[in-house]
Amino acid sequence: MGITVKIIDVSGAGRVGTTTLLEGISSRITLRDLIVTRIRDEVARLNAAPDRQRHLDWEPQADRAIEAFGRNGFFVLVDDRQVTELDEELELTADSDIRFVRLVQLVGG
Repeated sequence: MGITVKIIDVSGAGRVGTTTLLEGISSRITLRDLIVTRIRDEVARLNAAPDRQRHLDWEPQADRAIEAFGRNGFFVLVDDRQVTELDEELELTADSDIRFVRLVQLVGG
C-alpha cells in the first residue's frame, strides 16, 4: 500500500512555489522513479484540463526532467538532505519534507 507525499517547489532564492501531492507512492522509491512519477502525474492533470488544446506525452517530459537534474538544473532535498544520485533509494513517510529546488543559470555563466 502506498503513501501520499507532498512535494514543494522552491526557487534558488528560497521562495516557495507550488505544492504537489502524489498519492500511492511506495515508501521505498528511487529519486529517478519519484521524478518520473511526479512528471507523469502532472502531465495527466494538464491533459485532463478542459481547456487544454494540445495533449502532452509524459515520457519526453520525464526525460527532460532527468536530464535537467543531471546538469544541475534543479536539486532535491528530502528531509533537509540533498539527494545527489538518481538511483539512490529513498525511504519516505507521509511526513517526509521533499523539496525540488530549481536553479537559474546566471547570465554569461
